[in-house]
Amino acid sequence: MQTADFDYRLPVERIAQTPVEPRDASRLLVLERESGALSQGYFYQLGQYLRPGDILVMNETRVIPARLYARKLPSGGRVELLLLRRLDPARWEALVGGKGLNPGRRLLLEDGPQAEVTELLDGPRRVIQFAEPLEAYLQSKGHTPLPPYIHTPLADPQRYQTVYARQPGSAAAPTAGLHFTPELIQRLERQGVQIARLTLHVGLDTFAPVTEAEPETHKIHTEWCQVTPEAAQAINQARRAGGRIVAVGTTSVRTLESAARLARPGDAIREFSGHTDLFILPGYAFRAVDALITNFHLPRSTLIMLVSAFAGRERTLAAYQYAIQHNYRFYSFGDAMLIL
Repeated sequence: MQTADFDYRLPVERIAQTPVEPRDASRLLVLERESGALSQGYFYQLGQYLRPGDILVMNETRVIPARLYARKLPSGGRVELLLLRRLDPARWEALVGGKGLNPGRRLLLEDGPQAEVTELLDGPRRVIQFAEPLEAYLQSKGHTPLPPYIHTPLADPQRYQTVYARQPGSAAAPTAGLHFTPELIQRLERQGVQIARLTLHVGLDTFAPVTEAEPETHKIHTEWCQVTPEAAQAINQARRAGGRIVAVGTTSVRTLESAARLARPGDAIREFSGHTDLFILPGYAFRAVDALITNFHLPRSTLIMLVSAFAGRERTLAAYQYAIQHNYRFYSFGDAMLIL
């Protein structure tokens, strides 16, 4: 298996720069795994493909306004920080933009507290100790970090949050969930579709292409996730009753399959809280996920590899080519695919 096996050519005009309104007006490409058949619809028609007793599993992480600006002390040079992971109340792992950001370098946040680089990690990653916890500062001075391929300013930052986002901690949105509206969720529940919520705080590796020639040698960074006992019970009961576990997004897949590794006999998953380093590649045997709602992902990314593991590489790439030919919108603000 080669990384080049997950490459495809995408015309730049197919990269969505703005979200559609309303959220559930995005298009939906439906792929049947058994036959490879493709059909087209709209996201608001999702209920046509789900059955009473199915359970939708959503990631309720919330994107934090994690892009910050600072000045180096004493020189005054400008620095950009992107917070990736909180290590303790005032210490963060961050992605830094600027030269000379080595341990001992002091910083002053714009209109905020001082900070110090305390540890050098791989590439532009650093551990930064702030003079005080940042929660209040982030809410007043932080900027929403959009993916690097989106060049159009976002008029409403809430549009890069799911309507059910509850747990702050992500550097990026779980974008498959951006298509849901409260009204659509209510219609699905009236139809008999259950809802379960879990959490995975998304890191920036969601946008990073795999640079190694062989994907097995790629080091995937860990992400923190949680499945509560209540969510695990609901998911296990749905599976035992014959319902399908429908993951909303690759982040939900990664969390569910991490929890599945701990499952007791007869259960699909087990409650779980901690970091996961699960890297899903073709050949992986799925234990929990029966169906997947996902967006269209970057070439050579770990996400297209995960989708290929679930649907098959050839069928996934064929679906992507079909989507390109039929003018689907790609990436974070793009259209959706349902894989059954």
